[in-house]
Amino acid sequence: MGNVTAVTEFVLVGFPNSYEVEIIFFVVFLLAYVVTVLGNALIIVLVYTDCHLHSPMYCFLSNLAFIDISVTSSVVPKMLANIMSEKKTISFAGCFSQSYFFFLLATTGFILFAITSYDQYVAICNPLRYPTIMTERVCSQLVLGAWMGGFIWILPSVVLKVRLPYCGPNVIDHYFCDSAPLLHLACTDVQLIELIDFVLSLFLLLSSLALTVVSYAWIILTVFQIPSAQGRQKTFATCASHFTAVSLGFGLSIFLYVRPSQMNSVHLNQSLSVLSSLMTPLLNPFIFSLRNQQMKEAWKNALHNCLGMAKEARKP
Repeated sequence: MGNVTAVTEFVLVGFPNSYEVEIIFFVVFLLAYVVTVLGNALIIVLVYTDCHLHSPMYCFLSNLAFIDISVTSSVVPKMLANIMSEKKTISFAGCFSQSYFFFLLATTGFILFAITSYDQYVAICNPLRYPTIMTERVCSQLVLGAWMGGFIWILPSVVLKVRLPYCGPNVIDHYFCDSAPLLHLACTDVQLIELIDFVLSLFLLLSSLALTVVSYAWIILTVFQIPSAQGRQKTFATCASHFTAVSLGFGLSIFLYVRPSQMNSVHLNQSLSVLSSLMTPLLNPFIFSLRNQQMKEAWKNALHNCLGMAKEARKP
Protein backbone atom coordinates (compact mmCIF):
# COMPACT_ATOMS: atom_id res chain seq x y z
CA MET A 1 0.00 0.00 0.00
CA GLY A 2 3.02 2.30 0.16
CA ASN A 3 2.72 3.42 -3.49
CA VAL A 4 -1.05 4.09 -3.28
CA THR A 5 -2.38 7.59 -2.66
CA ALA A 6 -4.68 7.74 0.37
CA VAL A 7 -8.16 9.22 0.02
CA THR A 8 -8.48 12.71 1.54
CA GLU A 9 -12.13 13.33 0.70
CA PHE A 10 -15.25 11.45 -0.35
CA VAL A 11 -17.93 12.25 -2.91
CA LEU A 12 -21.51 11.81 -1.66
CA VAL A 13 -23.63 10.91 -4.67
CA GLY A 14 -26.88 11.46 -2.79
CA PHE A 15 -29.90 11.52 -5.11
CA PRO A 16 -28.62 11.80 -8.70
CA ASN A 17 -31.41 13.39 -10.74
CA SER A 18 -32.16 16.31 -13.00
CA TYR A 19 -31.75 19.85 -11.66
CA GLU A 20 -35.53 20.31 -11.35
CA VAL A 21 -35.93 17.12 -9.29
CA GLU A 22 -33.01 18.11 -7.06
CA ILE A 23 -34.70 21.45 -6.38
CA ILE A 24 -37.85 19.61 -5.30
CA PHE A 25 -35.78 17.35 -3.03
CA PHE A 26 -34.05 20.40 -1.56
CA VAL A 27 -37.32 22.19 -0.75
CA VAL A 28 -38.97 19.07 0.72
CA PHE A 29 -35.98 18.12 2.88
CA LEU A 30 -35.42 21.70 4.00
CA LEU A 31 -39.05 22.08 5.11
CA ALA A 32 -38.92 18.70 6.87
CA TYR A 33 -35.69 19.70 8.63
CA VAL A 34 -37.07 23.05 9.80
CA VAL A 35 -40.28 21.44 11.11
CA THR A 36 -38.25 18.72 12.84
CA VAL A 37 -36.00 21.20 14.62
CA LEU A 38 -38.83 23.55 15.62
CA GLY A 39 -41.18 20.75 16.75
CA ASN A 40 -38.60 18.99 18.91
CA ALA A 41 -37.23 22.29 20.24
CA LEU A 42 -40.76 23.27 21.35
CA ILE A 43 -41.07 19.94 23.20
CA ILE A 44 -37.82 20.67 25.06
CA VAL A 45 -38.98 24.19 25.93
CA LEU A 46 -42.38 22.93 27.14
CA VAL A 47 -40.83 20.24 29.35
CA TYR A 48 -38.51 22.71 31.06
CA THR A 49 -41.04 25.54 31.43
CA ASP A 50 -44.25 23.70 32.38
CA CYS A 51 -44.16 22.51 35.98
CA HIS A 52 -46.69 19.74 35.20
CA LEU A 53 -44.11 18.10 32.94
CA HIS A 54 -41.32 17.99 35.52
CA SER A 55 -41.23 14.21 35.83
CA PRO A 56 -38.76 11.50 34.72
CA MET A 57 -40.88 10.51 31.71
CA TYR A 58 -40.76 14.01 30.25
CA CYS A 59 -37.09 14.36 31.16
CA PHE A 60 -36.43 11.30 28.99
CA LEU A 61 -38.77 12.70 26.32
CA SER A 62 -36.85 15.99 26.18
CA ASN A 63 -33.60 14.06 25.75
CA LEU A 64 -35.17 12.06 22.91
CA ALA A 65 -36.28 15.34 21.31
CA PHE A 66 -32.72 16.67 21.58
CA ILE A 67 -31.44 13.47 19.96
CA ASP A 68 -33.95 13.86 17.10
CA ILE A 69 -32.67 17.39 16.45
CA SER A 70 -29.05 16.26 16.61
CA VAL A 71 -29.52 13.19 14.38
CA THR A 72 -31.07 15.23 11.60
CA SER A 73 -28.53 18.03 12.07
CA SER A 74 -25.65 15.59 11.69
CA VAL A 75 -26.91 14.56 8.24
CA VAL A 76 -29.40 16.94 6.62
CA PRO A 77 -27.45 20.26 6.42
CA LYS A 78 -24.59 18.59 4.52
CA MET A 79 -27.10 16.74 2.35
CA LEU A 80 -28.87 20.02 1.48
CA ALA A 81 -25.55 21.70 0.69
CA ASN A 82 -24.55 18.83 -1.61
CA ILE A 83 -27.89 18.89 -3.44
CA MET A 84 -27.22 22.51 -4.45
CA SER A 85 -23.52 21.97 -5.12
CA GLU A 86 -21.75 20.49 -8.12
CA LYS A 87 -18.80 19.18 -6.11
CA LYS A 88 -20.74 17.15 -3.47
CA THR A 89 -17.65 16.33 -1.43
CA ILE A 90 -16.95 15.79 2.26
CA SER A 91 -13.53 15.63 3.89
CA PHE A 92 -12.13 12.38 5.28
CA ALA A 93 -12.36 13.66 8.87
CA GLY A 94 -15.78 15.19 8.25
CA CYS A 95 -17.11 11.92 6.86
CA PHE A 96 -16.06 9.84 9.84
CA SER A 97 -17.18 12.54 12.28
CA GLN A 98 -20.61 12.54 10.65
CA SER A 99 -20.78 8.74 10.79
CA TYR A 100 -19.69 8.62 14.42
CA PHE A 101 -22.13 11.26 15.70
CA PHE A 102 -25.02 9.81 13.70
CA PHE A 103 -24.58 6.33 15.20
CA LEU A 104 -23.70 7.70 18.65
CA LEU A 105 -26.99 9.63 18.76
CA ALA A 106 -29.00 6.73 17.33
CA THR A 107 -27.51 4.31 19.87
CA THR A 108 -28.22 6.70 22.75
CA GLY A 109 -31.78 7.05 21.49
CA PHE A 110 -32.39 3.29 21.58
CA ILE A 111 -31.01 3.05 25.12
CA LEU A 112 -33.32 5.90 26.13
CA PHE A 113 -36.27 4.10 24.52
CA ALA A 114 -35.61 1.12 26.81
CA ILE A 115 -35.18 3.38 29.85
CA THR A 116 -38.43 5.21 29.10
CA SER A 117 -40.33 1.93 28.77
CA TYR A 118 -38.97 0.85 32.18
CA ASP A 119 -40.02 4.23 33.63
CA GLN A 120 -43.56 3.71 32.37
CA TYR A 121 -43.56 0.14 33.71
CA VAL A 122 -42.68 1.41 37.21
CA ALA A 123 -45.23 4.26 36.98
CA ILE A 124 -48.11 1.97 35.98
CA CYS A 125 -47.25 -1.34 37.65
CA ASN A 126 -45.72 0.03 40.89
CA PRO A 127 -47.24 3.51 41.31
CA LEU A 128 -46.76 3.61 45.09
CA ARG A 129 -43.05 2.89 44.82
CA TYR A 130 -42.50 5.13 41.79
CA PRO A 131 -41.36 8.27 43.75
CA THR A 132 -38.75 6.23 45.64
CA ILE A 133 -37.50 4.30 42.58
CA MET A 134 -37.42 7.01 39.91
CA THR A 135 -35.87 9.82 41.91
CA GLU A 136 -34.29 12.87 40.32
CA ARG A 137 -30.84 11.42 41.01
CA VAL A 138 -31.73 8.07 39.38
CA CYS A 139 -33.21 9.89 36.38
CA SER A 140 -29.99 11.91 35.92
CA GLN A 141 -27.86 8.77 36.26
CA LEU A 142 -29.94 6.90 33.67
CA VAL A 143 -29.69 9.75 31.16
CA LEU A 144 -25.93 10.05 31.74
CA GLY A 145 -25.59 6.27 31.42
CA ALA A 146 -27.45 6.32 28.10
CA TRP A 147 -25.10 8.95 26.66
CA MET A 148 -21.98 7.25 28.00
CA GLY A 149 -23.25 3.89 26.74
CA GLY A 150 -23.72 5.28 23.23
CA PHE A 151 -20.25 6.85 23.28
CA ILE A 152 -18.52 3.63 24.35
CA TRP A 153 -20.62 1.32 22.17
CA ILE A 154 -19.91 3.05 18.86
CA LEU A 155 -16.29 4.10 19.39
CA PRO A 156 -14.49 0.75 18.65
CA SER A 157 -16.27 0.23 15.32
CA VAL A 158 -15.53 3.77 14.11
CA VAL A 159 -11.86 3.55 15.18
CA LEU A 160 -11.47 0.31 13.20
CA LYS A 161 -13.04 1.91 10.10
CA VAL A 162 -10.83 5.01 10.32
CA ARG A 163 -7.72 2.82 10.37
CA LEU A 164 -8.70 0.96 7.18
CA PRO A 165 -6.79 1.82 3.98
CA TYR A 166 -8.88 3.93 1.60
CA CYS A 167 -6.98 4.19 -1.69
CA GLY A 168 -9.80 4.84 -4.14
CA PRO A 169 -12.40 5.06 -5.51
CA ASN A 170 -13.87 7.64 -3.15
CA VAL A 171 -17.50 7.84 -4.36
CA ILE A 172 -20.10 6.96 -1.68
CA ASP A 173 -23.42 5.90 -3.17
CA HIS A 174 -25.39 7.51 -0.37
CA TYR A 175 -26.38 10.94 0.92
CA PHE A 176 -24.32 10.59 4.12
CA CYS A 177 -21.39 8.54 5.40
CA ASP A 178 -23.28 5.39 6.33
CA SER A 179 -21.40 2.32 7.52
CA ALA A 180 -21.91 -0.06 4.58
CA PRO A 181 -20.97 2.39 1.77
CA LEU A 182 -17.81 3.38 3.68
CA LEU A 183 -16.74 -0.23 4.15
CA HIS A 184 -17.38 -0.83 0.46
CA LEU A 185 -14.59 1.66 -0.40
CA ALA A 186 -11.89 0.11 1.80
CA CYS A 187 -8.96 -1.49 -0.05
CA THR A 188 -8.88 -4.56 2.17
CA ASP A 189 -11.02 -7.40 3.48
CA VAL A 190 -13.75 -5.95 5.71
CA GLN A 191 -15.57 -9.13 6.71
CA LEU A 192 -14.35 -8.94 10.33
CA ILE A 193 -15.48 -5.32 10.77
CA GLU A 194 -18.77 -6.14 9.07
CA LEU A 195 -19.25 -8.97 11.55
CA ILE A 196 -18.41 -6.66 14.48
CA ASP A 197 -20.96 -4.11 13.21
CA PHE A 198 -23.56 -6.85 12.86
CA VAL A 199 -22.97 -8.23 16.37
CA LEU A 200 -22.98 -4.78 18.00
CA SER A 201 -26.15 -3.75 16.17
CA LEU A 202 -27.84 -7.07 16.91
CA PHE A 203 -27.07 -6.98 20.63
CA LEU A 204 -27.96 -3.30 21.07
CA LEU A 205 -31.25 -3.38 19.17
CA LEU A 206 -32.50 -6.75 20.40
CA SER A 207 -31.54 -6.16 24.05
CA SER A 208 -33.18 -2.72 24.18
CA LEU A 209 -36.16 -4.05 22.24
CA ALA A 210 -36.48 -7.01 24.62
CA LEU A 211 -36.53 -4.70 27.66
CA THR A 212 -39.11 -2.52 25.93
CA VAL A 213 -41.35 -5.46 24.97
CA VAL A 214 -41.17 -7.01 28.46
CA SER A 215 -42.01 -3.66 30.06
CA TYR A 216 -45.03 -3.18 27.80
CA ALA A 217 -46.17 -6.76 28.33
CA TRP A 218 -46.35 -6.12 32.08
CA ILE A 219 -48.02 -2.75 31.45
CA ILE A 220 -50.72 -4.38 29.29
CA LEU A 221 -51.36 -7.08 31.90
CA THR A 222 -51.67 -4.41 34.59
CA VAL A 223 -53.98 -2.24 32.48
CA PHE A 224 -56.37 -5.13 31.87
CA GLN A 225 -56.76 -5.44 35.64
CA ILE A 226 -58.01 -1.84 35.96
CA PRO A 227 -61.76 -2.10 36.62
CA SER A 228 -62.67 1.24 35.06
CA ALA A 229 -62.88 1.42 31.26
CA GLN A 230 -61.97 5.11 31.44
CA GLY A 231 -58.91 4.29 33.52
CA ARG A 232 -57.79 1.68 31.01
CA GLN A 233 -58.25 4.10 28.13
CA LYS A 234 -56.30 6.85 29.91
CA THR A 235 -53.41 4.52 30.69
CA PHE A 236 -53.25 3.18 27.14
CA ALA A 237 -53.28 6.73 25.79
CA THR A 238 -50.31 7.61 27.99
CA CYS A 239 -48.26 4.73 26.57
CA ALA A 240 -49.48 4.86 22.97
CA SER A 241 -47.25 7.74 21.88
CA HIS A 242 -44.09 6.14 23.23
CA PHE A 243 -44.97 2.76 21.76
CA THR A 244 -45.61 4.30 18.31
CA ALA A 245 -42.24 6.07 18.30
CA VAL A 246 -40.49 2.91 19.51
CA SER A 247 -42.09 0.82 16.76
CA LEU A 248 -40.92 3.23 14.04
CA GLY A 249 -37.39 3.50 15.40
CA PHE A 250 -36.77 -0.18 16.08
CA GLY A 251 -38.51 -1.41 12.93
CA LEU A 252 -36.46 0.70 10.52
CA SER A 253 -33.13 0.20 12.30
CA ILE A 254 -33.46 -3.56 12.62
CA PHE A 255 -34.24 -3.82 8.91
CA LEU A 256 -31.34 -1.49 8.04
CA TYR A 257 -28.51 -2.71 10.25
CA VAL A 258 -29.20 -6.16 11.70
CA ARG A 259 -27.92 -8.05 8.66
CA PRO A 260 -24.57 -9.84 8.25
CA SER A 261 -23.90 -7.97 4.99
CA GLN A 262 -25.34 -4.71 3.69
CA MET A 263 -23.23 -4.35 0.55
CA ASN A 264 -25.87 -5.67 -1.86
CA SER A 265 -28.70 -3.39 -0.74
CA VAL A 266 -27.14 0.07 -0.64
CA HIS A 267 -29.94 1.69 -2.69
CA LEU A 268 -32.61 0.20 -0.42
CA ASN A 269 -30.64 1.42 2.61
CA GLN A 270 -30.51 4.89 1.08
CA SER A 271 -34.30 5.11 0.82
CA LEU A 272 -34.93 3.67 4.27
CA SER A 273 -32.26 5.89 5.83
CA VAL A 274 -34.28 8.94 4.76
CA LEU A 275 -37.16 7.59 6.84
CA SER A 276 -34.86 6.82 9.77
CA SER A 277 -32.83 10.04 9.83
CA LEU A 278 -35.44 12.57 8.70
CA MET A 279 -39.03 11.32 8.63
CA THR A 280 -39.04 9.61 12.06
CA PRO A 281 -37.64 12.67 13.91
CA LEU A 282 -40.16 14.76 11.96
CA LEU A 283 -43.10 12.62 13.08
CA ASN A 284 -42.06 12.21 16.73
CA PRO A 285 -43.17 15.71 17.89
CA PHE A 286 -46.62 15.12 16.37
CA ILE A 287 -46.82 11.60 17.84
CA PHE A 288 -45.98 12.76 21.35
CA SER A 289 -48.10 15.91 21.14
CA LEU A 290 -51.26 14.43 19.64
CA ARG A 291 -51.30 11.17 21.63
CA ASN A 292 -50.32 12.54 25.05
CA GLN A 293 -52.93 14.37 27.11
CA GLN A 294 -50.48 16.18 29.40
CA MET A 295 -48.46 17.38 26.42
CA LYS A 296 -51.62 18.69 24.73
CA GLU A 297 -52.53 20.57 27.90
CA ALA A 298 -49.02 22.04 28.01
CA TRP A 299 -49.39 23.21 24.39
CA LYS A 300 -52.72 24.87 25.24
CA ASN A 301 -51.29 26.58 28.32
CA ALA A 302 -48.26 27.83 26.41
CA LEU A 303 -50.45 29.20 23.62
CA HIS A 304 -52.78 30.85 26.15
CA ASN A 305 -49.81 32.48 27.91
CA CYS A 306 -48.37 33.73 24.61
CA LEU A 307 -51.73 35.25 23.60
CA GLY A 308 -52.03 36.85 27.03
CA MET A 309 -48.57 38.39 26.77
CA ALA A 310 -49.38 39.66 23.27
CA LYS A 311 -52.56 41.38 24.55
CA GLU A 312 -50.65 42.96 27.42
CA ALA A 313 -48.02 44.26 25.02
CA ARG A 314 -50.69 45.98 22.89
CA LYS A 315 -52.12 47.91 25.84
CA PRO A 316 -51.05 51.58 25.99
